[in-house]
Amino acid sequence: MRAIIIGGGIMGLATAWGLARRGHEVELFEQGPIPNPLASSMDEHRLIRHPYGSHVGYARMIDEAYAAWDLLWADLGETLYEPTGTLALSGNGADWPEKSAAALASIGKPMTELSMSDLPRRFPLLDTKGLERAFWIDTGGVLLAQDIVAALVRHLGAQAKVRLHGNTPVRAVDLEHGRIVTDAGATHEGDIVVVAAGAWAPRLLPALGARVLPSRQVVIYFDLPEDQRAAWARGPMIIEKTGDVGLYLVPPVRGRGMKVGDHEFSRSGDPTASRDAHESEMRALLDRCGSLLRGFDRWQVRNLKVCFYSVTDDERFVVEKQGAKGWAMSPCSGHGFKFGALLGLELARTIGESRDSTAHARWAAGLVGDGPT
Repeated sequence: MRAIIIGGGIMGLATAWGLARRGHEVELFEQGPIPNPLASSMDEHRLIRHPYGSHVGYARMIDEAYAAWDLLWADLGETLYEPTGTLALSGNGADWPEKSAAALASIGKPMTELSMSDLPRRFPLLDTKGLERAFWIDTGGVLLAQDIVAALVRHLGAQAKVRLHGNTPVRAVDLEHGRIVTDAGATHEGDIVVVAAGAWAPRLLPALGARVLPSRQVVIYFDLPEDQRAAWARGPMIIEKTGDVGLYLVPPVRGRGMKVGDHEFSRSGDPTASRDAHESEMRALLDRCGSLLRGFDRWQVRNLKVCFYSVTDDERFVVEKQGAKGWAMSPCSGHGFKFGALLGLELARTIGESRDSTAHARWAAGLVGDGPT
């Protein structure tokens, strides 16, 4: 079988990897260089964690995701992951950590609730004022995202049955007949076409635009004082929900940056526009950091990074058959990277084994074992 993939981020590359492992021929087209620095996948790190609120389906998938990453590490010859454990915090009546703990208990992955009196001893760099509950689980860690993408590109580039076409924008797709046309006017045909173009996908598949919105997101990288950096490098990922403002914190593992972002989607923006960002955009997040993190007044903003999510209303992934020879692959909403290896492998399996496409779409949407929605 000959497959055509549009998009050189983690989803397109992982699908190419999965298909190539099964012996299929793959051509991948990316509008920019491969890797593309504008791709949503191209950041220092992404998180993988079991806590998932009430989304039991996605929580169940995490073990499968870890197994898929282990398979990728074996193929790449290196492990681009650092375990940290997961600390979930809540205040102001927010209940995401409690829902996560209940969901995980139901599938045999219990979290431990920490007493608020013990929290300062275990995590002295936190200011616990305003926090109400805290939960811990040993699993979870940091995926070194842009290193993974670069390693996949090198790995695929060495495969005889894989061709990577960088700087080759696609202007039209025909998922019924398995055909694409590049901006240069060249036509390419395959047995299957997978559109995994991230925030640009709705431009190729306009019907997808009614369900998937580009969402401009800004994260902050900090330089830490020397007396804090080593401690934070050994620290956990933190997911904090306070109702009004929430944040996630990625510790500076393996010499990478200390990153903080928020949970709010802008649901706006143009991925082709300027990627400039300003601290004023992040004022609420910076204020929350100041009240949650001890010694934050000595932290220095190193840089702001803009990336684009592809967001659905219910934050579930879209991976579905379209036309006789096509698939739309848009698993993002800000939480897709952790499943990248798994989603690529499983889509390759569904395509290669002609598995039921409706069942695949439900699984990718996290609906298997997730109860009524």
